[in-house]
Amino acid sequence: MQRPKAPRPDRRSAHALDQRAFLPSAIMLLAQKIAASASAAYRPRFGVGLTDWRVLAALGAEPWIAPARIAQACGLDKAAVSRSLGLLRGAGFVESDGDPARRGGAVALTPAGLALHDRIVETAALRERRLLEGFTSEERARFADFITRMMRTAEDL
Repeated sequence: MQRPKAPRPDRRSAHALDQRAFLPSAIMLLAQKIAASASAAYRPRFGVGLTDWRVLAALGAEPWIAPARIAQACGLDKAAVSRSLGLLRGAGFVESDGDPARRGGAVALTPAGLALHDRIVETAALRERRLLEGFTSEERARFADFITRMMRTAEDL
């Protein structure tokens, strides 16, 4: 076993990571920047935050699913999904297949929710094009493949 080096007098670790070069940190930084700018764009324009948008997007792709499935699809915790569904239900954007107070019932977008979803998709697609405009189509395809492969690997970490 190798002994750790003594701390430097300036208190910086000799093993400090470059947060922009260490890929897990760089990916998190990028995701945070994208999320912050998305929230800043969506809330004033559409009246929903990023978590609400993720819930709307999940329901736009897969209607009449349980909140637990939404949490799984979005990578959100169940409490965040529940809060978001309460706000979206109150605004008339989602409906339940039964008693709204019953936990676990399936939910879907209302016609107003579907219209909101479709408006936000237009903005999201524009944001994606702007984010990737410096990449060739081949680079975009390779990048998407890398992300897919990393997601599969991350599930096993």
